[in-house]
Amino acid sequence: MNIFGLFEKRVAEALSRLAEAGQIPTGLDASRVVVEPPRDPSHGDLATNAAMVLAKEARTNPRALADLIVADLKNDPRVTKVEVAGPGFINITLVPQIFHDVLQAAVVDADGFGRSTRGANHPINVEYVSANPTGPLHVGHGRGAVFGDALAALLAFAGYQVAREYYINDAGAQVDVVARSAYLRYREALGENIGAIPEGLYPGDYLKPVGERLVRAHGKALLDKPESEWLASVRETAIASMMDMIRDDLAALNIRHDIFFSERTLQENGGGEVARTIEDLRSRDLVYMGRLPPPKGQKDDDWEDREQLLFRATAFGDEVDRPLLKSDGTFTYFASDIAYHHSKFERGFVDMIDVWGADHGGYVKRMQAAVKAVTQGKGELDVKLCQLVKLLRDGEPVKMSKRSGDFVTLRDVVDEVGRDAVRFMMIYRKNDATLDFDLAKVVEQSKDNPVFYVQYAHARCASVFRQASEAFAGEDFSAAKLAKADFSVLQDEAELDLIHRIAQYPRMIEAAAEAHEPHRIAFYLYDLASSFHSLWNKGKDLPQLRFVNQTDKDSTQTRLALVHALKGVLGSGLTILGVTAPDEMR
Repeated sequence: MNIFGLFEKRVAEALSRLAEAGQIPTGLDASRVVVEPPRDPSHGDLATNAAMVLAKEARTNPRALADLIVADLKNDPRVTKVEVAGPGFINITLVPQIFHDVLQAAVVDADGFGRSTRGANHPINVEYVSANPTGPLHVGHGRGAVFGDALAALLAFAGYQVAREYYINDAGAQVDVVARSAYLRYREALGENIGAIPEGLYPGDYLKPVGERLVRAHGKALLDKPESEWLASVRETAIASMMDMIRDDLAALNIRHDIFFSERTLQENGGGEVARTIEDLRSRDLVYMGRLPPPKGQKDDDWEDREQLLFRATAFGDEVDRPLLKSDGTFTYFASDIAYHHSKFERGFVDMIDVWGADHGGYVKRMQAAVKAVTQGKGELDVKLCQLVKLLRDGEPVKMSKRSGDFVTLRDVVDEVGRDAVRFMMIYRKNDATLDFDLAKVVEQSKDNPVFYVQYAHARCASVFRQASEAFAGEDFSAAKLAKADFSVLQDEAELDLIHRIAQYPRMIEAAAEAHEPHRIAFYLYDLASSFHSLWNKGKDLPQLRFVNQTDKDSTQTRLALVHALKGVLGSGLTILGVTAPDEMR
């Protein structure tokens, strides 16, 4: 039950009646109208910006329009008070029964409460991680992995048909470098002293098993062959090994993709999909031969001034047109990326979300321009950039990993602090803000550790039911029985605050899904847990607020209903984030 959604419809009905009565123009665009919790809870239960965002189009001032809407809402039996605040915001106070209905809905369907049909089963593609298959995932990859996976789960919970995709960059020069690095380890596995790893090759020990795999497959057969004869075979083995390792690293975080899409498949058969995409753009006069000015800040003597094939990116909002072919005649990365997103569109994804590292920020506009071009304006690409992760231990930077050679691997972090801590803390900050991840702090059992604080709230809920079962042996505390409790008993300010927070969950889900911001769930869960812990502590001083009262079975049943609803919401939110919802903390 989403009371905010219900009253968005109610406000829309009020506007419709006002239009029918000729008091406001018909056909107003209400897409920006929201109903949300007021910033100050003392102002009421709901607030709407309807008058503020529609006044100009309605050719009136916000307060005048607000007065008209308020007059209509006063006739609603679910409303006890409605008034205009400030320049034209409308605050609404509801009858208590509304929140009793919400609580009952949350008790009856604890697993489904908050689930939305807003997405209407609309297909959406979420591409995340997509790390080059050149080594193990590092901590920065982990942030994008957790963000993308949580976003995909959030969108699915909000009613979208979600495809989780990984783009394998297996067609560029980097995979040739990893192949040469693996060949060096192959020689090492055969007993050769290879000495220091040459500059430009990958030095990590993670390639030693690849060398051993090559020995098992080829014996000494590759030793006397020139690079032109062994490169393709070694590259294929190296990429397969790296992807196995990456999948294993992701599995440690319980992340699994539906689709692994190979870049190489776009360029098969003489250019394949990339060539076809370029020809499609050419047929619409969106590519041409031309010259580009030097990039800003680059010295002239470093700039290759030549005529080249360019995409008219500026026609779709980019700053400059973009090259599609390198000087050696091969496709640029951008050309492959255009074809790749064209492929997504042809596979039925009008809406696409890409999760990238912050170092790709300069690439966003050109990619969005490309999507507009290849989909002829039908496709939408939202790029979410994940900022850097600063890995600390008690405030001090963590040293690099021996296994990788030059960075801390994601797997090292997961193995040290656990999946739950990594997943929750990676999302407990907005994706475009730098994240300080302290290995010592994320395992502390304190309020300052958000993942512990939220999981502890869920475990406390479970402990309440264990206490109740001991105090009232054989009593029926099923959801069906609890849903019939007398919720009017819940009158304390702390109890009402908790109920109101539970009521906000469905709206928060829809708002977070629409904004593509899963961090909102983590913030919400922390605030919800805080409210619960406050009520728990209040009960230590006021026995009448304790969840289990051995002398009053009826009040116990009512408060157990509240705890059951809370436990369901905490479990639901943690599940979306991919974090365990424990019944006990050890």
